[in-house]
Amino acid sequence: MQINSSLSEYLGYYKDKRLLTIFLFGLSSGFPWVLIGSVMSAWLKDEGLSRSMIGLFGVVFSAYTINFLWSPLLDRLKLPLLGNLLGQRRSWILLGQIVTFTATLSLGFITLKDQLFLAALLCFLIALASATHDIAIDAFRIDSLDTTESEKATAAAAMATSGWWSGYALLGALPFFLADLPSFDWSQIYFVLAGIVLLLMLVTLFAKEPKSHRELTHAQLEKEYQSKLFANGNSVWQRLLAWLAVTLVEPFKSFFTKNGVKTAFALLAFIFLFKVGEAFLARMSIVFYKEVGFSNTQIGQYSKLGTGLITIVFAFLGSIFNHKYGIVKGLFVSGIAMAASNLMFSWIAIAGPQEHLYALAIVVDGFTQAWSLVAMVAFISMLCDRAFSATHYALLASLSSLSRTLLSAYSGVVIDDWLDGNWALFFAVTAMMVIPSLLFLYIIRHKLYAIEKQFHQNSNATKGA
Repeated sequence: MQINSSLSEYLGYYKDKRLLTIFLFGLSSGFPWVLIGSVMSAWLKDEGLSRSMIGLFGVVFSAYTINFLWSPLLDRLKLPLLGNLLGQRRSWILLGQIVTFTATLSLGFITLKDQLFLAALLCFLIALASATHDIAIDAFRIDSLDTTESEKATAAAAMATSGWWSGYALLGALPFFLADLPSFDWSQIYFVLAGIVLLLMLVTLFAKEPKSHRELTHAQLEKEYQSKLFANGNSVWQRLLAWLAVTLVEPFKSFFTKNGVKTAFALLAFIFLFKVGEAFLARMSIVFYKEVGFSNTQIGQYSKLGTGLITIVFAFLGSIFNHKYGIVKGLFVSGIAMAASNLMFSWIAIAGPQEHLYALAIVVDGFTQAWSLVAMVAFISMLCDRAFSATHYALLASLSSLSRTLLSAYSGVVIDDWLDGNWALFFAVTAMMVIPSLLFLYIIRHKLYAIEKQFHQNSNATKGA
């Protein structure tokens, strides 16, 4: 679906202060992946652990794949004290940041080889807290824009993507620069990272809680469930059952009712398949760079700073394309680009540690990361019901994370046991992993175009009213 608005009108959306808050919360969302992803992988590698063990260590990311299980609680439960002080969304965000800070600080005190289980446990705790506060951050972004502002959805997605990559790549470059200094080891670096988490907590304290009619909708639904389930009486147990029905049943009922059962399952399958190949590459990328012969400083310069800056640029360019020509077409473009990006790493595996190839691969990879994330974030946001924004976004995003975490945890096993350490073949295989999702996207494209059209029509109708 093509939208008829000028470039100047679109760029004007970025003057909205709410988008700056979305960007800063993106920082907080992306940074924990540094703590338990790239930095931990580098530390494990320097301690002499095998590629298979490093890959399996990624199982701690499983919290991101199942956070939809407790996401309804973030729509319904109000935290004591924090909920009254900060509001529904910000209170949950701050709680996640507090836990992340505590666990990150604790990692600085451990001896990795001797306390590997404790390290994994702390990493899982960070993942659990981060996955929970991501639910609230995504809901915060969706709630921040009124239903009349669908045209700002891609701009908000671009800011969220840019923020995530700024947290993951730009802030994530710092530990790799520090690691090459003689006065720092990896445990000390975690003290620095804990300080960054502490600074990110200030954003939550000063952000403005978005307005929402969510509680009124929930109250009305509870009354309806009480009248349906219980003809007479209004006991505590009856009210509790109605509350549970609205909390646990209604979000899923709403999603399948809104999209239809067949289309809903088709959407879930596409979201699950889309980023499998990219996830396999990402899990082993740091190990690959170090084995090929790149230094920690080079990794910091290219994979962190380079990728971060390029991703931010392409996030905005991708958002313009997605806004003008539609989110579904943006997904097609990014899927093809993902395959090309993975093949670039096969080239490096064959040619060796040549910086110009590394730089070129980072440009291509940054483009695909940005384009695909902006399209996917906007797409998932478009599918969410405002009354259950935390639950719906968490459900859909966790499916995408499922392939990126549980399946990619076996990436080390694939390269070691199946491909006998052949990096070039490994990245070629990951490039082909995108094909099933693109075929699936093509099959359901007409249904997706209809959903996208309805999304913008509802916005225009609300404006007209």
